Amino acid sequence: MKTAVSIPDDLFAQADRLADRLGKSRSEVYREALADYVARREPGAVTRALDEVAEDLEADRDAFSDEAARRTLGHSEW
Repeated sequence: MKTAVSIPDDLFAQADRLADRLGKSRSEVYREALADYVARREPGAVTRALDEVAEDLEADRDAFSDEAARRTLGHSEW
């Protein structure tokens, strides 16, 4: 869908420079920015994002703990 939106000239220029730097069209930059804006304001979005971070940290912690345990047991006499 096409739409017209009024934005300040300086914001337009910043978005245009960003699009050039990223090798994207202006439309892609605006589309991604709007999708991000909407997603951040969706109820529960922050909680879901934090849950994902916690899951990643848990996985990393488990891998770290497993490796630390292996190394410790490797240096122990039975």
